[in-house]
Amino acid sequence: MKFARLGPIGQETPTVFHEGRHYDLLTLTADIDGDFLASDGIERARVALEAGWLPEIPNADALRVGAPISRPSAVICIGMNYAAHAAESGSLPPEIPIIFLKTPNTVVGPNDSVEIPPGSTKTDWEVELGIVIGKRASYLDSPEDALEHVAGFVTANDVSERDFQMTVSGGQWSKGKCAPGFNPTGPWLVTPDEVDFQNLSLKSWVNGEIRQDSTTADQIFDVKFIIWHLSQYLALEPGDLVLTGTPEGVALSGRFPYLAAGDVCEIEIEGLGRQRQEFVAHEKAAQ
Repeated sequence: MKFARLGPIGQETPTVFHEGRHYDLLTLTADIDGDFLASDGIERARVALEAGWLPEIPNADALRVGAPISRPSAVICIGMNYAAHAAESGSLPPEIPIIFLKTPNTVVGPNDSVEIPPGSTKTDWEVELGIVIGKRASYLDSPEDALEHVAGFVTANDVSERDFQMTVSGGQWSKGKCAPGFNPTGPWLVTPDEVDFQNLSLKSWVNGEIRQDSTTADQIFDVKFIIWHLSQYLALEPGDLVLTGTPEGVALSGRFPYLAAGDVCEIEIEGLGRQRQEFVAHEKAAQ
């Protein structure tokens, strides 16, 4: 199943997307959030859709697309999870997962414009497979237990400011990861039964030119291992978002220019949908 949220910022309607049409979920839930996912909401939506109980949303194509999950309690990210990206970053492949955090308010719609922070000279793109947690995961016994705790998968852009991340970080990455809008997410949350999540094409473009072209088969740490590993150190709650790393082809490599005002970034993951963001100057940059 594919879930989405449509409408103005802060007023999104939860929907299920089926055979090219959006169906309203407001009779089942106020939003696609942790409470909905933890209360068997996906199965309840499946039953309601098959029974014909959900009204279709007219003119859905004309509505803004929001992130397919409401603001999560946490966004946990895995760094350098593709060997070629580690190499272009000047690092060896990690022996254990590298973890950093993004603030929940970075999560925005897949096509929302993104402001380049004041003082930024190195704003970068990163196409990433995102995992949405559906059931609390804490101290899992093995990676084979992980999928029981996954609600679905999303396309995500882990936008980064590399100077903030590397130069003025004090050794932590999150300064370069947490500007408002630095995590476009969606368009859909897709349930695991519809996703071959370890064999998905990931691509990104800037101004129509290809930048990244890889597959999740090249991950160093796979989805199951990531969820199990994280659960040994923190509790993943329903609705939380886990980003699983980006492949090679970012501006940090030195092969491409960083993003500037007016640039358009597009990213796509096979079966999970495509995004498009225009990058704009922050109003303070003009002062």
